[in-house]
Amino acid sequence: MDEDTLFPRERVEIAPGAVHLPGWLGRERSADLLAACRAWALPPAGLRTVLMPNGGRMSVEQVSLGWHWYPYGYARTVVDGDGAPVKPFPAWLGAWAARAVADAGPGVDAAAYAPAALPFDIALVNFYGPDARMGMHRDSDERVSAPVVSFSLGDTCVFRFGTPEGRGRPWQDIELRSGDAFVFGGPSRLAYHGVPRTRPGSAPAGLGLSGRLNVTVRVSGFGAPEDGVPQA
Repeated sequence: MDEDTLFPRERVEIAPGAVHLPGWLGRERSADLLAACRAWALPPAGLRTVLMPNGGRMSVEQVSLGWHWYPYGYARTVVDGDGAPVKPFPAWLGAWAARAVADAGPGVDAAAYAPAALPFDIALVNFYGPDARMGMHRDSDERVSAPVVSFSLGDTCVFRFGTPEGRGRPWQDIELRSGDAFVFGGPSRLAYHGVPRTRPGSAPAGLGLSGRLNVTVRVSGFGAPEDGVPQA
């Protein structure tokens, strides 16, 4: 029997505006999202490692949808890779994110970012191998403060969620499992967060994924493509 079936995990507000939604995807949506991630990872504009300004490389591999993220800005092409146009952002993924924001509750400013207002239009897909991690950072390259929605697939990770004030303590370590959603907005929109480690081999056997996938969905606030390429 699935542990989550015997002992269901409840919605938890980690900090003001930051909400963990365990098992939100469910099996069907998890399978659909995994299939989509595998298609998005293919070239052109596919999965790549990110070169940081200090010369280091991120240990995760990444692909962008809607707008291509690079340190520290957005573009319509993979300017730090093969130069191909970024893959389109799917409307269904934006609808999922909007639903997760609504389920998270009013603390994440859900009403201000309904689909009729500014739609979700960016996704960053990160793949974590067994030794991959993500340092403490905040998502501050967008022009609006709409909530961020994160979907997890595959291996469980330790998700470290801090404060907007800095990378150091205080922080909380949350276990994100396959199928979980995490939403942060409102006073926690610019909180520092990271993934100090994953738990290799912990992915659900029926999913068919070795490693961890994280799909982070955002609202850019950039407007139409003719507005030009934003720089962070």
